[in-house]
Amino acid sequence: MIPEEIFKPRRRHNNTPAVTMLIITNFIVTCVGLTIFGHKNHVNWFFWVVLGSLALYNFFTIRRNREDFIQPIVIAYSISLVVLTITFFVFKSMV
Repeated sequence: MIPEEIFKPRRRHNNTPAVTMLIITNFIVTCVGLTIFGHKNHVNWFFWVVLGSLALYNFFTIRRNREDFIQPIVIAYSISLVVLTITFFVFKSMV
């Protein structure tokens, strides 16, 4: 059996900003979605459904944490979306 202390949350270790988690989630969902639903010449329609739901998730997360979005964070988020678009085209050509 696994000891209980392994899965016990540590105090004051929930300091990852919501914006960082949002960027990480965007990359993970897009890369996994392309791996599963992407082909060399065609991207399955369900991939676009997944990206649409990810866009809704982004909208509500940004709306909930509006005070955290200062100018440097908005710039970093915008750059991550540009890199995500480039990643889409690179992975689509590789798959």
